[in-house]
Amino acid sequence: MASPWLVVGLGNPGPTYASTRHNVGFMVADELAGRARAPFAAPRGMRADVVETRLAASGMGGVGADAQRVILLKPRTFMNDSGAAVAKACAFFKIDPDHVIAVHDELDLDFGRLRAKKGGGDNGHNGLKSMRAHLGTGDFYRIRFGIGRPPGRQQAADYVLAPIPASLREDYAVEVSRNADAVEALISGDLAAVQNRFNS
Repeated sequence: MASPWLVVGLGNPGPTYASTRHNVGFMVADELAGRARAPFAAPRGMRADVVETRLAASGMGGVGADAQRVILLKPRTFMNDSGAAVAKACAFFKIDPDHVIAVHDELDLDFGRLRAKKGGGDNGHNGLKSMRAHLGTGDFYRIRFGIGRPPGRQQAADYVLAPIPASLREDYAVEVSRNADAVEALISGDLAAVQNRFNS
């Protein structure tokens, strides 16, 4: 039986961080759960909020012979310990690292840009760094959600943890939906096709 897919939305738990740029991974996971019409639950010992669903030709939450099992995960740990929750989920659901997709904010891509890739460095991202440490490999897929660099002399940490300005929330909602589309395309297709369609 093929390994399920694990889609990891990277972010920080709690209302303080909910509307920040650093939590766009959580936003994409929420979008996918909404498409599946499935609520997140917190299984005992999992250290994460989890949705179990399937992706079929009809979309997330669909059924059919082509449907692939998908686990959506939002770690309840803080970003720099995300890998602990990811490794626990991989062990529990018997998921191979090459069936893991991490969705995360990316400073080095302008807002409105998206990149799908497999493997590579962590580029200073603590969530990716923790995943690599706990999985023992960086050879998992990444959907890199461009948020751009901070303006002026603002520190990167302050920028990613500041609430998304009200003037940009509609634009962010569009990008959340597009990144969710890229996740679905990656699960149901192949990386090269996703890169041709979405990478910018």
